[in-house]
Amino acid sequence: MLTIMVMAQMTFNLQPASVWKHFMDLTKIPRPSGHEQKIIDHIMKFADSLGLETIKDKAGNLIVRKSAAAGMEKVDGIILQAHVDMVPQKNSDKKHDFLKDPIETIVDGEWLKANQTTLGADNGIGVASILAILEDSTITHGPLEALFTVNEETGMDGAFGLEGANLKGKVMLNLDSEEEGELYIGCAGGIDINCSWNYDTGACHGNALKITLSGLKGGHSGIDINLGRANANRVLAEILKQLSEDIPLKLESFSGGNLRNAIPREAEAIVVADDQDADKLNKLLSEILSSLKSRYKGIEDAISLKSEPVSSSGKCMNREAFETFIYRLLNCPNGVIKMSESIEDIVQTSNNISVVVAGEGHAEVKTLLRSSDNAEKLANAEKIKIIFKGAHFEAINGYPGWLPNPDSKILRLAKRVYHNTFGKEPEVKVIHAGLECGIIGDKMSGLDMLSFGPTIKHPHSPDEKVKIDTVDKFWTFLKKLVEGYQ
Repeated sequence: MLTIMVMAQMTFNLQPASVWKHFMDLTKIPRPSGHEQKIIDHIMKFADSLGLETIKDKAGNLIVRKSAAAGMEKVDGIILQAHVDMVPQKNSDKKHDFLKDPIETIVDGEWLKANQTTLGADNGIGVASILAILEDSTITHGPLEALFTVNEETGMDGAFGLEGANLKGKVMLNLDSEEEGELYIGCAGGIDINCSWNYDTGACHGNALKITLSGLKGGHSGIDINLGRANANRVLAEILKQLSEDIPLKLESFSGGNLRNAIPREAEAIVVADDQDADKLNKLLSEILSSLKSRYKGIEDAISLKSEPVSSSGKCMNREAFETFIYRLLNCPNGVIKMSESIEDIVQTSNNISVVVAGEGHAEVKTLLRSSDNAEKLANAEKIKIIFKGAHFEAINGYPGWLPNPDSKILRLAKRVYHNTFGKEPEVKVIHAGLECGIIGDKMSGLDMLSFGPTIKHPHSPDEKVKIDTVDKFWTFLKKLVEGYQ
């Protein structure tokens, strides 16, 4: 702990100092989705200290206004936007309460990371940079509005509830992208799918074992969906099917994943096998693990598959219920469904089997379906509905994508500023993730938008880290872009 604390102090020596100072303040304030009041209060107090106007809307979003510099009053206003919540993920053996404990930061070479938890650089660096802009009196700019949204990670509730009439700006800079040097001009829309059903159970006797699949990388269900990482829910379902083909296995319960927008890293099942099959089951698990390591070599090298004796409730799925459960998990689309035909190396449509829970006669499956093509998104939702025929099905919280505009004024300026500052061209991209731009742009017709940020790796997982020098480049670019817009 001492080492970690000392390393945390080192961040104050990083550049730009103002951004890192604000970020370190954020790490001390618990802010998982749905629990953002403390961070909103912190920002309001900060804005008040600068004499800036604040507006909090009914959804909990906060708007802070900063007047234009002399002579810049008639320039179109810029909205600087970031979300204040973070994803609360930790390693299973890490003791950390995201509602109480500060994030422990570690400087690891050229990266800043956390101690076995998510770091909150997504979107804490964006928030910190906006705060640094608001207090910087050396920047010459037109009217500025800082928009801090809530509950982005669990459904973009803040963006959905945003009262667009409170905003006056004509341009929005979303600071929630995660690769320095890339400018995003479009994003995928998404829809939450929930399937639930009751099933018949029967008595089961024998050896009860808890099978645990762990050690997977997980990651963002949009950005990382094309990396070939294992989905713990899908893989454990495959394991159970394979076991059941050799052993008269019965399933008592299943649990995997806990966040819709994160690729599940762990899953576990309690199974019951006849006494004489216990040794055979463990041997099969060993063979399956060996096969999985070969299958995911170079991708999931830390994959682990273990079993341990547990007590049983004495009630398991009957055979028909088990076959239905496995069929649905193995046939539900998962991972990349379609790549874009017009933009190279861009995922157009995907689905993530995010959360699966089954036990005591009830099962639930939650997925997040994404697509930049709204018609294709809805068509795949219908396919999933067919696969789960007979279950209660709902497709909710749908949100629009953000259609690219390659000729936008802010994009032209950004490309010129980036080239003049760093001597190279930025990459212009579309992201397969649910940026709030799609929703906010839908509420504010004609809003010219651009998204960018520093380099952040493995967001939504305990491996999250931000590349330190890219924060400095991101800050330099942001300041010059704000100053250059006239």
